[in-house]
Amino acid sequence: MKYLKFLPFLFLSISLSAQNQKSFESGQNVIHENETMKTYVIERIIPGAGDLTAEQLKGISQTSCSVLQEMGPIIEWQHSYVTGDKVYCVYKAINKQLIEVHAKKGNFPANSINEVAAKISPITAK
Repeated sequence: MKYLKFLPFLFLSISLSAQNQKSFESGQNVIHENETMKTYVIERIIPGAGDLTAEQLKGISQTSCSVLQEMGPIIEWQHSYVTGDKVYCVYKAINKQLIEVHAKKGNFPANSINEVAAKISPITAK
């Protein structure tokens, strides 16, 4: 796909044993009982992201959605913000490892993954 030209050196690198790598790639062994959905903000460094066309963004979205469908209801994409050289994505997932699996399966960088501790807005000030 055209957008991959922006990602050649940005792929997530994870060092796991060969046996654990297979489980990680399939999304197995990253779910623990009684885990609830948490909100995460993912920073993806993608040079030129703000210049991607609507068609390229559609392709990226389709890739993400197909990976999410394969992974099931334990991870959800809420929305993303595209800036000049970064994309900030908001996801709900049972744990951070699922975000990493999604990034690897979709060939997306996940340069930073942070669990949201609190949400504030102008309403918070009242």
